[in-house]
Amino acid sequence: MVELSREERINAAFVTVADTLTADYDVIDLMHTLVDACVDLLDVDAGGLMLADDEGELQLLASTSEKADFVEVMQLNAGEGPCVQCFRTGVAVDVADIEHSGNRWPAFQAAMVEQGFRSVHASPMRLRGQILGAMNLFGTEVGALNAADASVAHALADVATIGILQERSIRETSIVTQQLQRALESRILIEQAKGVVSAMGNIGVDDAFAILRNYARANNLTLRAVSEAVANRSLDVLNHNAEAHSDRK
Repeated sequence: MVELSREERINAAFVTVADTLTADYDVIDLMHTLVDACVDLLDVDAGGLMLADDEGELQLLASTSEKADFVEVMQLNAGEGPCVQCFRTGVAVDVADIEHSGNRWPAFQAAMVEQGFRSVHASPMRLRGQILGAMNLFGTEVGALNAADASVAHALADVATIGILQERSIRETSIVTQQLQRALESRILIEQAKGVVSAMGNIGVDDAFAILRNYARANNLTLRAVSEAVANRSLDVLNHNAEAHSDRK
Protein backbone atom coordinates (compact mmCIF):
# COMPACT_ATOMS: atom_id res chain seq x y z
CA MET A 1 0.00 0.00 0.00
CA VAL A 2 1.45 3.39 -1.08
CA GLU A 3 1.65 5.91 1.73
CA LEU A 4 0.30 9.33 0.73
CA SER A 5 2.34 12.45 1.33
CA ARG A 6 1.06 15.11 3.71
CA GLU A 7 0.11 17.34 0.77
CA GLU A 8 -1.84 14.51 -0.86
CA ARG A 9 -3.65 13.75 2.40
CA ILE A 10 -4.55 17.43 2.84
CA ASN A 11 -5.88 17.59 -0.72
CA ALA A 12 -7.91 14.44 -0.09
CA ALA A 13 -9.37 15.98 3.07
CA PHE A 14 -10.59 19.04 1.16
CA VAL A 15 -12.15 16.77 -1.44
CA THR A 16 -13.85 14.73 1.31
CA VAL A 17 -15.28 17.85 2.98
CA ALA A 18 -16.40 19.27 -0.37
CA ASP A 19 -17.99 15.95 -1.36
CA THR A 20 -20.40 16.22 1.56
CA LEU A 21 -21.90 19.35 -0.02
CA THR A 22 -24.45 17.54 -2.16
CA ALA A 23 -27.84 19.02 -2.99
CA ASP A 24 -29.37 17.65 0.20
CA TYR A 25 -26.28 17.42 2.37
CA ASP A 26 -26.47 16.67 6.08
CA VAL A 27 -25.06 19.50 8.22
CA ILE A 28 -24.27 17.09 11.07
CA ASP A 29 -22.29 14.80 8.77
CA LEU A 30 -20.44 17.81 7.33
CA MET A 31 -19.43 18.94 10.83
CA HIS A 32 -18.23 15.46 11.82
CA THR A 33 -16.32 15.13 8.55
CA LEU A 34 -14.61 18.45 9.27
CA VAL A 35 -13.41 17.59 12.80
CA ASP A 36 -12.47 14.04 11.78
CA ALA A 37 -10.31 15.43 8.95
CA CYS A 38 -8.57 17.84 11.31
CA VAL A 39 -7.77 15.12 13.84
CA ASP A 40 -6.54 12.82 11.09
CA LEU A 41 -4.31 15.45 9.45
CA LEU A 42 -3.10 17.74 12.19
CA ASP A 43 -1.09 17.42 15.38
CA VAL A 44 -4.19 17.16 17.58
CA ASP A 45 -5.96 14.32 19.36
CA ALA A 46 -9.63 15.34 19.42
CA GLY A 47 -12.00 17.98 18.15
CA GLY A 48 -15.39 19.55 18.69
CA LEU A 49 -17.53 21.98 16.75
CA MET A 50 -20.20 24.43 17.87
CA LEU A 51 -22.70 26.43 15.81
CA ALA A 52 -25.00 29.23 16.96
CA ASP A 53 -28.72 28.54 17.16
CA ASP A 54 -31.52 30.93 16.13
CA GLU A 55 -31.00 32.94 19.32
CA GLY A 56 -27.27 33.31 18.78
CA GLU A 57 -26.37 30.80 21.48
CA LEU A 58 -23.66 28.24 20.81
CA GLN A 59 -24.69 24.59 20.68
CA LEU A 60 -22.45 21.54 20.33
CA LEU A 61 -23.03 19.74 17.02
CA ALA A 62 -20.04 17.44 16.56
CA SER A 63 -17.12 15.94 18.47
CA THR A 64 -14.64 13.17 17.80
CA SER A 65 -14.89 11.51 21.23
CA GLU A 66 -16.85 11.49 24.45
CA LYS A 67 -13.90 13.18 26.20
CA ALA A 68 -14.05 16.09 23.78
CA ASP A 69 -17.83 16.10 24.09
CA PHE A 70 -17.57 16.42 27.88
CA VAL A 71 -15.11 19.32 27.68
CA GLU A 72 -17.27 21.17 25.14
CA VAL A 73 -20.43 20.74 27.20
CA MET A 74 -18.62 22.02 30.30
CA GLN A 75 -17.47 25.03 28.29
CA LEU A 76 -21.01 25.79 27.15
CA ASN A 77 -22.42 25.37 30.66
CA ALA A 78 -19.80 27.75 32.06
CA GLY A 79 -20.30 30.21 29.22
CA GLU A 80 -16.56 30.67 28.91
CA GLY A 81 -13.61 29.09 27.17
CA PRO A 82 -11.53 29.45 24.00
CA CYS A 83 -14.33 28.33 21.67
CA VAL A 84 -16.78 30.79 23.24
CA GLN A 85 -14.18 33.57 23.05
CA CYS A 86 -13.36 32.66 19.45
CA PHE A 87 -17.05 32.83 18.50
CA ARG A 88 -17.54 36.18 20.20
CA THR A 89 -14.46 37.84 18.71
CA GLY A 90 -14.07 36.01 15.40
CA VAL A 91 -10.37 35.56 16.20
CA ALA A 92 -8.57 32.22 16.60
CA VAL A 93 -7.48 31.31 20.13
CA ASP A 94 -4.38 29.25 20.96
CA VAL A 95 -3.63 27.82 24.40
CA ALA A 96 -0.32 25.93 24.45
CA ASP A 97 -0.54 24.83 28.09
CA ILE A 98 -3.97 24.88 29.74
CA GLU A 99 -2.55 24.31 33.23
CA HIS A 100 -0.40 27.43 32.99
CA SER A 101 -2.73 29.78 31.15
CA GLY A 102 -3.87 31.89 34.08
CA ASN A 103 -7.37 31.77 35.51
CA ARG A 104 -9.40 32.90 32.50
CA TRP A 105 -11.69 29.85 32.28
CA PRO A 106 -11.47 27.84 35.53
CA ALA A 107 -14.32 25.39 34.75
CA PHE A 108 -13.06 24.75 31.24
CA GLN A 109 -9.47 24.34 32.46
CA ALA A 110 -10.53 21.80 35.07
CA ALA A 111 -12.54 19.82 32.50
CA MET A 112 -9.62 19.82 30.05
CA VAL A 113 -7.18 18.48 32.63
CA GLU A 114 -9.68 15.90 33.89
CA GLN A 115 -10.08 14.49 30.38
CA GLY A 116 -6.33 14.40 29.72
CA PHE A 117 -6.04 17.38 27.36
CA ARG A 118 -3.24 19.92 27.71
CA SER A 119 -3.56 22.26 24.72
CA VAL A 120 -6.34 23.69 22.56
CA HIS A 121 -6.76 25.67 19.35
CA ALA A 122 -10.08 27.35 18.46
CA SER A 123 -10.87 28.43 14.87
CA PRO A 124 -13.88 30.60 13.96
CA MET A 125 -16.48 29.42 11.45
CA ARG A 126 -16.59 32.76 9.68
CA LEU A 127 -17.32 34.18 6.23
CA ARG A 128 -17.28 37.88 5.30
CA GLY A 129 -17.91 39.02 8.84
CA GLN A 130 -20.64 36.50 9.62
CA ILE A 131 -19.61 34.13 12.41
CA LEU A 132 -21.59 30.89 12.57
CA GLY A 133 -19.64 29.10 15.29
CA ALA A 134 -16.20 27.81 16.21
CA MET A 135 -14.14 24.64 16.11
CA ASN A 136 -11.96 23.39 18.98
CA LEU A 137 -8.96 21.12 18.44
CA PHE A 138 -7.52 19.44 21.53
CA GLY A 139 -4.05 18.03 22.17
CA THR A 140 -2.90 15.69 24.92
CA GLU A 141 0.56 17.26 24.84
CA VAL A 142 1.68 20.77 25.74
CA GLY A 143 2.38 22.99 22.72
CA ALA A 144 0.65 25.42 20.37
CA LEU A 145 -0.65 24.31 17.00
CA ASN A 146 2.03 25.12 14.45
CA ALA A 147 1.36 27.70 11.74
CA ALA A 148 1.00 25.15 8.93
CA ASP A 149 -1.54 23.06 10.86
CA ALA A 150 -3.44 26.18 11.94
CA SER A 151 -3.71 27.28 8.30
CA VAL A 152 -5.10 23.90 7.26
CA ALA A 153 -7.63 23.96 10.12
CA HIS A 154 -8.80 27.45 9.17
CA ALA A 155 -9.06 26.55 5.48
CA LEU A 156 -11.11 23.41 6.17
CA ALA A 157 -13.37 25.41 8.48
CA ASP A 158 -13.81 28.01 5.73
CA VAL A 159 -14.86 25.34 3.22
CA ALA A 160 -17.46 23.98 5.65
CA THR A 161 -18.71 27.50 6.41
CA ILE A 162 -19.11 28.25 2.70
CA GLY A 163 -21.06 25.02 2.41
CA ILE A 164 -23.50 26.10 5.10
CA LEU A 165 -23.94 29.54 3.56
CA GLN A 166 -23.84 28.58 -0.10
CA GLU A 167 -26.17 30.49 -2.33
CA ARG A 168 -27.73 27.30 -3.72
CA SER A 169 -29.65 26.57 -0.55
CA ILE A 170 -29.30 29.72 1.55
CA ARG A 171 -31.05 32.78 0.16
CA GLU A 172 -32.40 34.39 3.29
CA THR A 173 -31.37 34.57 6.93
CA SER A 174 -34.50 32.65 7.89
CA ILE A 175 -33.29 29.66 5.88
CA VAL A 176 -29.95 29.71 7.72
CA THR A 177 -31.84 29.71 11.00
CA GLN A 178 -34.06 26.82 9.91
CA GLN A 179 -31.10 24.76 8.73
CA LEU A 180 -29.12 25.24 11.95
CA GLN A 181 -32.20 24.57 14.08
CA ARG A 182 -32.81 21.32 12.21
CA ALA A 183 -29.16 20.38 12.80
CA LEU A 184 -29.59 20.98 16.52
CA GLU A 185 -32.69 18.78 16.55
CA SER A 186 -30.72 16.12 14.67
CA ARG A 187 -28.04 16.23 17.37
CA ILE A 188 -30.65 15.28 20.00
CA LEU A 189 -31.88 12.34 17.91
CA ILE A 190 -28.31 11.16 17.34
CA GLU A 191 -27.53 11.26 21.07
CA GLN A 192 -30.68 9.22 21.76
CA ALA A 193 -29.74 6.67 19.10
CA LYS A 194 -26.17 6.40 20.41
CA GLY A 195 -27.60 5.56 23.82
CA VAL A 196 -29.89 2.89 22.37
CA VAL A 197 -27.12 1.21 20.36
CA SER A 198 -24.67 1.46 23.26
CA ALA A 199 -27.12 -0.17 25.68
CA MET A 200 -28.33 -2.88 23.30
CA GLY A 201 -24.84 -3.79 22.11
CA ASN A 202 -23.10 -3.28 25.44
CA ILE A 203 -20.52 -1.08 23.67
CA GLY A 204 -19.09 2.40 24.16
CA VAL A 205 -20.93 5.41 22.79
CA ASP A 206 -18.07 6.23 20.41
CA ASP A 207 -18.41 2.76 18.84
CA ALA A 208 -22.19 3.16 18.77
CA PHE A 209 -21.85 6.40 16.83
CA ALA A 210 -19.47 4.77 14.36
CA ILE A 211 -22.06 2.05 13.69
CA LEU A 212 -24.80 4.64 13.12
CA ARG A 213 -22.65 6.69 10.78
CA ASN A 214 -21.42 3.69 8.81
CA TYR A 215 -24.98 2.41 8.38
CA ALA A 216 -26.15 5.83 7.15
CA ARG A 217 -23.35 6.04 4.60
CA ALA A 218 -23.68 2.43 3.44
CA ASN A 219 -27.39 2.92 2.80
CA ASN A 220 -27.21 6.50 1.46
CA LEU A 221 -29.27 7.84 4.36
CA THR A 222 -28.83 10.87 6.60
CA LEU A 223 -27.64 10.45 10.17
CA ARG A 224 -30.88 12.09 11.28
CA ALA A 225 -33.05 9.53 9.48
CA VAL A 226 -31.08 6.56 10.81
CA SER A 227 -30.96 7.95 14.35
CA GLU A 228 -34.69 8.66 14.38
CA ALA A 229 -35.44 5.11 13.26
CA VAL A 230 -33.10 3.65 15.88
CA ALA A 231 -34.50 5.87 18.62
CA ASN A 232 -38.10 4.80 17.90
CA ARG A 233 -36.97 1.12 17.64
CA SER A 234 -37.97 0.69 13.98
CA LEU A 235 -34.37 -0.05 12.92
CA ASP A 236 -31.80 -2.41 14.43
CA VAL A 237 -28.39 -1.36 13.13
CA LEU A 238 -26.61 -3.87 15.34
CA ASN A 239 -28.21 -6.89 13.66
CA HIS A 240 -27.66 -5.33 10.26
CA ASN A 241 -23.99 -4.77 11.11
CA ALA A 242 -23.62 -8.38 12.23
CA GLU A 243 -25.32 -9.66 9.06
CA ALA A 244 -23.05 -7.49 6.89
CA HIS A 245 -19.97 -8.93 8.54
CA SER A 246 -21.36 -12.45 8.10
CA ASP A 247 -22.05 -11.87 4.39
CA ARG A 248 -18.46 -10.80 3.81
CA LYS A 249 -17.02 -14.02 5.28
